[in-house]
Amino acid sequence: MAITGNLPKHLEVAARTGVLAATARDDMQYQRVATEFDLTAKSTTLVDLGGLPVPTEDPKAVDTMIEKSKTVEPKDWYLTVSIAGNDIDDDQTGTLLGKFRGVLPAFQTHINGRVFTVLNAGDASTYGTGITNETEFFADAHLYKGGANTTSQDNLAALTLSLDNFNTAWVAMSQFKDDQSNYYRLAPNLLVCHPTNNVLAANITGNAQAMDTANREMNPYSNGVQYFTVPEFDTTAWVIIDEGRSVKPLFVAVRKRPTLLNMWFDSQQPKGGKHYFQYHGRYVVGYGDPLLAYMGNT
Repeated sequence: MAITGNLPKHLEVAARTGVLAATARDDMQYQRVATEFDLTAKSTTLVDLGGLPVPTEDPKAVDTMIEKSKTVEPKDWYLTVSIAGNDIDDDQTGTLLGKFRGVLPAFQTHINGRVFTVLNAGDASTYGTGITNETEFFADAHLYKGGANTTSQDNLAALTLSLDNFNTAWVAMSQFKDDQSNYYRLAPNLLVCHPTNNVLAANITGNAQAMDTANREMNPYSNGVQYFTVPEFDTTAWVIIDEGRSVKPLFVAVRKRPTLLNMWFDSQQPKGGKHYFQYHGRYVVGYGDPLLAYMGNT
């Protein structure tokens, strides 16, 4: 139903411009594990040329960059808010405008939760695969097809979070190689885990001495690794990444920033009828290079 003419003009303008006027939050945790970029078409093929070829003594040797591609298509997401006619009449403080200014953070919050749900899952059948085209993002045998490195690599373990097991994962990830057999030279400095492991993660990343023995040996990860917790993770799940790299293990591809899609009025609703405002955004969360993340335990 088309909107009637009794909506105050300032609310209609607020509904149309609320997303644009809203301030995007720059403290969202997903930005630390996912690269965000805009899509320029409905379906976009992302291309990664991989690592640099390794020099050789043979002047006749010719190396090529190993092209890896991934097709990305955005999903449609909707958010509909309603305001009762009587609430509009009785609004003396202008607080209704907050409903519109809160739309962009609402979409960001959704993306944030989506990123960590996807990171926790590693589920190829639900969320797709990474650029190595393995069946799962976290797997025991990742191999860059056609690359110079023919040894599969493991970014998945079944280790309960502890300082010793964190060290095991850190050492394994620091030795990962790209498709040309160059070491990534990763230095994992971010731990993500479930809130139930908050105290343990704080000790691993902040205690100057190893907290699991009485020997008082130095903890090399103290103050060099940060952590945060996310409720989207399974209780035993923990992941480490090298936050210093410009490319993150996941991506957020945005085709359409949230905009006002439709407005209508339902006079049959209580409190003087209701005005509805429907917003629409198009984006997708996906996996990039699986060797940029290490799952310590699922």
